[in-house]
Amino acid sequence: MKRQVSVAFMVCGLLFTVCLIVANIVEQKLIRIGPIEATAGLLIFPISYIVNDIIAEVWGYKKARLIIWCGFLMNFLAVAIFQLSILVPGSANFTHQAEFQLVLGNTLRLVLASFVAFLCGSFLNAIVMSKMKVLQKGRGFSLRAVLSTLVGEGADSLVFFSLAFYGIIPTDDLLMLMMTQAGMKTGYEIIILPLTNFVVRKIKKLEGTDVYDEDVSYNPFKLGEL
Repeated sequence: MKRQVSVAFMVCGLLFTVCLIVANIVEQKLIRIGPIEATAGLLIFPISYIVNDIIAEVWGYKKARLIIWCGFLMNFLAVAIFQLSILVPGSANFTHQAEFQLVLGNTLRLVLASFVAFLCGSFLNAIVMSKMKVLQKGRGFSLRAVLSTLVGEGADSLVFFSLAFYGIIPTDDLLMLMMTQAGMKTGYEIIILPLTNFVVRKIKKLEGTDVYDEDVSYNPFKLGEL
């Protein structure tokens, strides 16, 4: 039997991957929102968790697992291309090598921290969404969307900042940064929740599907199950 991928699922997968790659580029810039200092990744990274929620809610954990790994691999490819572009000798007409390397040449520690944090946070987000949907019998999408994001973003911030900045930033400041980032990203989810609810309802109606993961393996590496 030939498998087909719906347009809605394809668009969600593309949006998830683009948000992830772009967020890792702009993450280096520190921004100020009122009295709070944060990274520019805050502007776009939470969108990837919202899309994760939509995929897990509509198509189930198996499809969310597929998209998470696809996003991870595409991000890995992007980082590899960035590094190769930095290493290839520049033309005499290219006079911005230092700036180019500064923006795209993340240190190995930051890259590894980002990869591990992304996998931990994304999978926890999808698992919480999936299990809560079954427990709630499909009701209360808003509650599981917020709680799954809080768990996922919390894990992401904990892992990323611990691996990337432990020993560099004072522990108290590091803990505050973790809580601030997780709290603000979850707040982002709450603010945009009416739109997320609308999109979920529309996609379910368009796709004619509403998956319940009543018999699924939550093993992140069981990619054979689609």
